[in-house]
Amino acid sequence: MSSYINAQHVFLDNPATTVDEVFAFLSDKAVELGISDDRDAVLEAFKAREALGSTGMTGGFAIPHAKTNAVKGAALAAVKFTNAIDWKSMDGEPIKAAVALFAPASDPTTYLSLLSKVAVLLHEESFRTAVFATNDPAVIATLVEAGLD
Repeated sequence: MSSYINAQHVFLDNPATTVDEVFAFLSDKAVELGISDDRDAVLEAFKAREALGSTGMTGGFAIPHAKTNAVKGAALAAVKFTNAIDWKSMDGEPIKAAVALFAPASDPTTYLSLLSKVAVLLHEESFRTAVFATNDPAVIATLVEAGLD
């Protein structure tokens, strides 16, 4: 099994109300978790990617991703929000959770592989239902990891 996410990378009841607040939170966590030493570079990478098109998917999930060499190694984080966020999504529904990807720009193969696997995972109703049904960070991390294998 890969090791891109663990229970410490899962955040519940996040009070963010805007996409920018989500990006700021994720950038702060990237530094706290040792994924990066440069919060601002990660934040700018999230914003730059979002400017290309919304990372809001379907079924209440988003997949924000930051590709920058300020990231030391590929990692994922999962966030469940206290209240749904108005985030342009493919189905027009608000976003209730996100699986975020952090990746070094120097490793596009891993970046694209993880992004593809997470996107497929977020389209699986059983995954979305299971994430929304639990408030156990370890269970959420295991659900994400299982989708990467």
